[in-house]
Amino acid sequence: MSNTPMAANPLTRAVLEIDEYVSGLGWDQPARLFALVDTARLRVQEPALAAQLGLADEQATTGLTPIEQDEIPAGKPLDEFLATIAWPDSVVGCALTVERLMLPPSAEASVPAGLSEKKLAAWVAAHADRQEVRMTVAVLRDGTRDSAVRLREKDAATEVLTGSGLVPGLAEALSATFAD
Repeated sequence: MSNTPMAANPLTRAVLEIDEYVSGLGWDQPARLFALVDTARLRVQEPALAAQLGLADEQATTGLTPIEQDEIPAGKPLDEFLATIAWPDSVVGCALTVERLMLPPSAEASVPAGLSEKKLAAWVAAHADRQEVRMTVAVLRDGTRDSAVRLREKDAATEVLTGSGLVPGLAEALSATFAD
């Protein structure tokens, strides 16, 4: 049984479920992509898959079910990979979990000018105030979005921050995977 807290809406519940799943795998994981499907529709259209996912009981009739996709190709920039995705109509949303190093806003003024992307990444990795974070971002076809952010130093389900505007750039990139 999941330890995911009950959230107000299905998208937030899906984001927290994905965060919990990836948290169980530990840190230093590759990015992971998930399709989000309507649970009730999945039970009707794919009963064998629903049973395999533990969704065959009568209580699992609402909400969203995350289905992990194939591994994201190593070495390919995430934005380029996302630009190649097209989802079938049965997918109502998608989610991505990715780990990154972040700096507090106060560090922005000290970033050396003119660094290449590789040198900037190395500078951030060496910065004393860096934070390792895991971000889970999900979007629906209708534009609804939600996110969960977990700090490595506060790696507990009770310390996960959620909100729709936490990682806007990644949410935009995921939304673009549903563009016609």
